[in-house]
Amino acid sequence: MIQFKALLSKEYKEAFRDKRALMVAMMMAFLAPVMIFALSKTMIKEMVDTPPIYIKVSGNEFAPKLMQQFKKSNILFFNDVPDDEKRLWDERNIVLTIPDDFGKNMIAGKTIELTLSTDYSEKAIRAPIRRIKDEINRYARVIGYKRLLVRGIDVKLLQPIKIYEQDTAQPSSNAMFISMMLGLYLLMAAFMSGLSVAIDSSAGERERNVLEILLCQPVSTLKIVLAKLCSASTISVIGVVLTLTLTSFSVGFVDLSKIGATFSLDLYSIFVILVLLIPISFFASALQLFVSFQAKSFKEAQSTVSMIIMLPTMIPVALMFIDDKPQWLDWLPVSGQSLLMEDLFKNVPINWLEVLATGGVTIAMTIALVMVLAQRLKSEKVVLAL
Repeated sequence: MIQFKALLSKEYKEAFRDKRALMVAMMMAFLAPVMIFALSKTMIKEMVDTPPIYIKVSGNEFAPKLMQQFKKSNILFFNDVPDDEKRLWDERNIVLTIPDDFGKNMIAGKTIELTLSTDYSEKAIRAPIRRIKDEINRYARVIGYKRLLVRGIDVKLLQPIKIYEQDTAQPSSNAMFISMMLGLYLLMAAFMSGLSVAIDSSAGERERNVLEILLCQPVSTLKIVLAKLCSASTISVIGVVLTLTLTSFSVGFVDLSKIGATFSLDLYSIFVILVLLIPISFFASALQLFVSFQAKSFKEAQSTVSMIIMLPTMIPVALMFIDDKPQWLDWLPVSGQSLLMEDLFKNVPINWLEVLATGGVTIAMTIALVMVLAQRLKSEKVVLAL
């Protein structure tokens, strides 16, 4: 036990000695709240606001009432575009062509063909085009109802069945984009915060010949690995806690009431998140140490281990495209924690058996990595990078 305390003290001193590396390790904790705050403000603005749309209309004099409806919906003529936005809307080049027989066909009750032309492959065009089409369809629906009323037909015949939708989701579920980003950033913080410490205490010490001297001492390789794991995992847990704290503080400045949503983290939610992510922090550090020791140099370890941080981004994104998720995904590291955090943010009751199952599998895989690494450190090929 005295040997382990000495090793742990040595690892902590080296981890906290380099302030620059420590700041890099905590980078995710400081960037995540800023990113979530900025993206939340932008998404809420897009969902609530109806910014002006400027289109080029050919034959606007043939459909004055349609033009009036456009104006009420903040869809304006291209001539009204401000000078600082003229270049932008000229590049978008949204053109609506109204035929000259619009009025005649309207009186005759015939179908009127309008042409809406633009570059539909542009992502920025999609929202304006959707608003324009919605207004045209709304106008066409009103005209269709009036035609039926003139002919003495009840417009209710067009709606024999009416559906009333009841949303049983909690108000916090309407802020799922914040929850998804928070869960993703917390997983990334668990993997990224201890990354530099794990690389430096493995491949870095080997290049500085510290590892070789350490292994010459009468101490087991298991204790050496455990000390390095505890050091890197501690930094990882600090990064997770800091990310969680700062994000909870920054979200308080986002006005979610505009979209009828609420988001808050109580002590119970914070406790569950920490129970889920602490095993992930140990697993991530163990995996990084294992991969770092397999690299031939410090630079190779940096490039190889950096690939591991893609796990917390790829797996949750892949889960979004799976409708019927297999049961075994609830038990695996990263995927299990991601799904449980999603339930937590939706205010769905947490299944503690699943929490214990995914935590147990994560800890078991961590122990397996530690045991294999402790055994491999007895080999000269790993110690000397042969």
